[in-house]
Amino acid sequence: MIKGITGGKYITVTGGATSNPNISPGSAGAGMLRWNPNMNTLEVNDGNMWKDLSMSYAQVQLDYEAESLLSWAKEQRDQQRLREKRIQENPALKKAYEAILRAEENYDILDRIVGDIANDEAEHVQSWR
Repeated sequence: MIKGITGGKYITVTGGATSNPNISPGSAGAGMLRWNPNMNTLEVNDGNMWKDLSMSYAQVQLDYEAESLLSWAKEQRDQQRLREKRIQENPALKKAYEAILRAEENYDILDRIVGDIANDEAEHVQSWR
């Protein structure tokens, strides 16, 4: 049985409160359970009377940010699959896609160089202070 659920980043937990009836040990019928179809509830005998075992269920769900990230990832995956299919069907698209990949590699290399230069300049300025 799960005793507790804790939410966190990307997870929201609501509900889940339970009640623990006071049962008199040794009393006739104490601790017996029954289903009450008229009330649609589970009941426990506390030794004197039948008490409703109020049950509630925790609801666990992703928060908005997690859902939007998953939607974005799914959209990116679907676009990539469509792109791959179209590339297979058209050789001209394959060459264009290879050019895009080369351009992205060049961008990444230049970005690292520019970032390194900017970091070196920032360190140089701070060393003069």
